[in-house]
Order: sequence, then structure tokens, then C-alpha cells
Amino acid sequence: MEIKFEENQKFTQWWLWTILIGITLIPIYGFYKQIILGEQFGDKPLSNFELIIFLLLMIVFIGFFWKMELRTNIDNEGIKINFYPFINKEIKWEEIEQVKAINYGFVGGWGVRFGTKHGTIYNTGGRFGLALELKNGKKLCIGTQNEKELNKLIEEASR
Repeated sequence: MEIKFEENQKFTQWWLWTILIGITLIPIYGFYKQIILGEQFGDKPLSNFELIIFLLLMIVFIGFFWKMELRTNIDNEGIKINFYPFINKEIKWEEIEQVKAINYGFVGGWGVRFGTKHGTIYNTGGRFGLALELKNGKKLCIGTQNEKELNKLIEEASR
């Protein structure tokens, strides 16, 4: 039987992007006011150099979130996880003791979460994932936005 599942996830929460862009508007406005208009920005303004560095750091931070992506590929060989830029691993079926789709609930945020009852969780949002228990005792969970497709795949593979 051919096992095939692919999913690419990014951070798409509107409120996250609103916060990131909103915070970045502050140094953009400061840059405009202090460097373009030549007026002081705030009671204790940063130097022009510090303001430029702060603005560049915020732009890099937004770019970092823009590039982050969780890719999950499941095939007959195993499960490949790539959570750019944090992790890139392949787990062979021979290494897996148990696999199941679960609702892991809220785990205190998104990204990489350590020390949960499901082991390390990799997610970009939501509360559903593919829970793996490896033969070496380690646990991990890969978040998914396609829990129905994942459940169907697990059911078919276990027959």
C-alpha cells in the first residue's frame, strides 16, 4: 500500500501579524520623524544608529516569522519533519513504536514546545497533531491542520 501525506504550514494567524507589524511601525515612525524630519522622537530618543539597528532587527524578526515553515511528509519509508530553521529529521517506520492522531489541546503557544505529556510538539497553530512514540522511549508530536486526512491515512495504514 502506498502511504502518502504532505503538509506545509506557516504562521497565518492574523493577530500575530497585526502585533508584529504594529510593533515594527514604531521604529518606522521614529526613523521618519528623527532621521527624515530631523525632529527628536520621544523624551529619551535613541541615537540615529540605534534607531536604524532597532528597525533592522524588527524587519529581520518579521522575516524570520515569514520564513518559518513546518513541513510534514509521510511515505512508505517513514516520516520527515522539517520545521525551518529549527529541525530537519527523518524517522523510519522501524523506529516507531506507536503512531496516532490526537487532540493535544493548547500547549502554551506555537513553535517548538518541550516537556509536554506528548513529548516535543512542533506546531504553527491549532490543537491536532500526529503523536509518535519511538522505540527508544522518546515522544514527539507534529501539528497538523489536516486532521481528517491524517486520521484516514492512519486508519488505512493500520489495516
